[in-house]
Amino acid sequence: MIKLFNPYIFTVVMLVLSNYFMTFAWYAHLRNMSDKVWWIAALASWGIALCEYLIMVPANRIGFTVYTLPQLKIIQEVISLTVFVPFAIFYMNQPFKWDFVWAALCLIGAVYFMFRS
Repeated sequence: MIKLFNPYIFTVVMLVLSNYFMTFAWYAHLRNMSDKVWWIAALASWGIALCEYLIMVPANRIGFTVYTLPQLKIIQEVISLTVFVPFAIFYMNQPFKWDFVWAALCLIGAVYFMFRS
């Protein structure tokens, strides 16, 4: 029987997609809704976060069949930084900092330790 999808790849793709929603839910209101009261921004963010959870929960369930829990967590952290840096630079107009590179190098070390066994 041929598998319709590879759970290793499908998990990562779904986590990347959910992370886009998460990043916008957490930070886009700082740019787009700075003139609104905080609870309006919170409601909008919760709506966006719902989309994130509808993707992230099945991604983690599928991923847990092929990855360990610590591996899933470190995958999420790498994806989070990978999505956040371009978001910060291009969407939020933040300057590039070498600290992004150093943080990524630290995460590469973390990935090594989570996957070395």
